[in-house]
Amino acid sequence: MFRTKNSILSTPLAMVVNLLLVFLAYMLCRLLFLAVNWDMFGQNMTWTSALTIFSGGAIFDASAIAYLNALYILMMIVPLRLKESAGYQKVAKWVFIVCNSIGLAANIADVAYFRFTGRRTTMSVFSEFANEQNIAGIMGNEMLHYWYLTLVGVALIAALWLAYRKPHSCKMSSNGTSMSGYECSMLGKTSRGLYYVCHTVVMLLTIVVCLIAIRGTFQIDFRPIRVNDANRFVTRSIETAIVLNTPFSIIRTTSVKSYTVPTYFPREELDAIYSPVHSPADSLTMRRKNVVVMILESFGRAYFGSLNDYEGDTPFLDSLITRSRVYSCAFANGRKSVDAMPSILSGIPMFVEPFMATAYAVNEVEGLGKALGSMGYGTAFFHGATNGSMGFLPYSRATGYQRYDGRTEFDADPNFEGEKEYDGCWAIWDEPFLQYYAQEMDKMQQPFLTSVFTATSHPPFSIPEPYRDVYPEGTMGMCIRYADHALKQFFARAEKMPWYENTLFVLLPDHTSNHHEHAEYKTDLGVFRIPIIFFDPSGELETGIDNETIAQQTDILPTLLHYLGYDKPFVSYGVDLFNTPAAQTWAVNYNNGIYQYLEGDWMLQFDGSQSVALYRFRTDLMLENNLLASEPEVAANLERKLKALIQSYMQRMADNGLACR
Repeated sequence: MFRTKNSILSTPLAMVVNLLLVFLAYMLCRLLFLAVNWDMFGQNMTWTSALTIFSGGAIFDASAIAYLNALYILMMIVPLRLKESAGYQKVAKWVFIVCNSIGLAANIADVAYFRFTGRRTTMSVFSEFANEQNIAGIMGNEMLHYWYLTLVGVALIAALWLAYRKPHSCKMSSNGTSMSGYECSMLGKTSRGLYYVCHTVVMLLTIVVCLIAIRGTFQIDFRPIRVNDANRFVTRSIETAIVLNTPFSIIRTTSVKSYTVPTYFPREELDAIYSPVHSPADSLTMRRKNVVVMILESFGRAYFGSLNDYEGDTPFLDSLITRSRVYSCAFANGRKSVDAMPSILSGIPMFVEPFMATAYAVNEVEGLGKALGSMGYGTAFFHGATNGSMGFLPYSRATGYQRYDGRTEFDADPNFEGEKEYDGCWAIWDEPFLQYYAQEMDKMQQPFLTSVFTATSHPPFSIPEPYRDVYPEGTMGMCIRYADHALKQFFARAEKMPWYENTLFVLLPDHTSNHHEHAEYKTDLGVFRIPIIFFDPSGELETGIDNETIAQQTDILPTLLHYLGYDKPFVSYGVDLFNTPAAQTWAVNYNNGIYQYLEGDWMLQFDGSQSVALYRFRTDLMLENNLLASEPEVAANLERKLKALIQSYMQRMADNGLACR
């Protein structure tokens, strides 16, 4: 370690040592992140790829450390003798510890949160959880649940405090004036000029180094590194989460405009390649059926035994599948609950950032509630969390739902036990809330549209005490099995009600979860795999499992509106699953800076500028054989369609063109 006490550069040298300690702490956080999430990365990790990833990570760490320590660095390099005093250095140490504690805490938190999102946390998380009234309680529960990560975080912060290198400092001189570290140790007052010259030079050099670190490059004509630059160091987009660190991801998305309209095609050519505008069919069949859309928290395809070759965690839904039309080659458009709402209810996929967390969230949008409301339907949205949680209440209103029932309305109902049914962290448990949901639909005049967003499917949202012995096999499986049981009880009640036979039920997950051991569901594509289930108790809808059609969440809006005979044009980035040939179906999602487009047997990965990979996803489940070089015509065709889709999406975002007026 540097010797700093008897040097004219005692303070800046101590600063360098302390920043290197932070750099080491960030690398330890990266190792922890990789170790805890090894099941998502380990199967494709080699020593060579790991070296590339960690060397790339050092660039992003340097940038984050420079950002977070800007005040501390300034305090340590300013060419004033005041900084050599003991009091000043105490303040500097506290600035250093507080700023870096925030950065380390963010990194540690993402070790666990990543399993739910599949990417590093960005600035949008503050918008996503802005309406949560119990966010402190949720965070506290998570800290207890992941106690080992909490201990690691505390240990790292304590280590920074204990290992912090103090520069030489001086007490007041006999004449009452403060003395510099150099005056105390060596030359005295006659060398003040040398002190200022040296420290001014150090200050200028430090500023240059910090600017290079923040930008991530020595070349002035290169733009500063951004989150998607992490793709330069990986072979799979999900690995960008290892390269990145959470402070950098948050800082670099603070003031970034979410959407930049690309110019792949002239405006007059764009709609000829792809248009999201759906027109009514020449002949319409009006169906006055009730519609129930059940958005199932975290019910990824990996948990369904009927869609896999192993026993799953959804015995009731597996039985329902035998009586339903099921799309097994289906995909979520995003990785979060806030991604699912626009996709399912408005046909809007998630590109770059969650739509609900951007400035464009005030755009006029299509919606199931609006469309069916115009056809005389009563509409209601149900979610068992605190009213306004996740922004679901305002978005349901924006999409035309006339009524919203949440925790407040449930608590006020004398037929239930109110707060006794609250899980203490997030929401009313699924079983009682779904019973309430069935009860409230029984009061509605037909035809009606309702949607419910379940809650009790993954930690920290625990299940009721009586069921913890019934479903003991692992936290996530336990929650999924309880939620599946709650659905069974809901249908047992609903089937006795007069509206049941005249209802089309749509069941699909909001996103997947990685709390399982199945490798094929942890690839860049596997983390989006979900089932989409259409269940009609009347038997009017053809049943069976469709393995060929590619389906996605954005298909729900056009499928339902065409099926029910909606007679107006509307905007949706999806297709009518019931009437579109399998060869013409497609899906799209966005994964850590990479667009993924599926059509036929192919999946193309595109970074916004060029294609980076092409896979036969149906047979190459682990995405091991990149065929981009050997199938250039296939890649070019898919890239053209994807570019048109991206440009249309971004253009309509910017122009407020997400709805037909």
